[in-house]
Amino acid sequence: MMDDPTPDEPGAMPRRPRRSWAAKFATAFRGLKLGVRGHSSFSVHFFFAALVLVAALVLQCDPTQWCILIACIGGVLTTELVNSTVETLFRGLDYETRERAWPALDISAGAVLFASFTASVIGLIIFVPRLISCLSR
Repeated sequence: MMDDPTPDEPGAMPRRPRRSWAAKFATAFRGLKLGVRGHSSFSVHFFFAALVLVAALVLQCDPTQWCILIACIGGVLTTELVNSTVETLFRGLDYETRERAWPALDISAGAVLFASFTASVIGLIIFVPRLISCLSR
C-alpha cells in the first residue's frame, strides 16, 4: 500500500485542515442544494417520487414495502446526483478533453435510466397486486 505523498513531493496536494462535523454537513447540504437546483431532471424525479409515496399511502403498503419504495427513490435520486456531478465536471473541461470524455457522460445518464427502470419494475411488483386487490373488492 502506498503512503500519501507529503506536501514536499512534486505534484502533491496540500492536506486540508480537519473540519468539524458541522462543517462537513454544511458542505454536504450545499452540494445537495447545488445538485437539486442545477438540473431540471430532479423535478421529474420528485414528481414521480411524490406519486409513489401517495400510492403507497392509498394502497396501504406494509412497512417492508415502504422501505423498499423509499430505497428505490433514494437510489434514483442518488444516481441523478452522481450524473449531475459528472455533467458539472464535463462543463469545466476544455474542448479536446470533452471529446474524449463523452462516454463518461453517456454512461452516467445510462446509470440514471437503469436506476429509474429498476425502481419502476419494483414499484409495479409492489403496486399491481395491491391495486388489483383494491379493485376486486
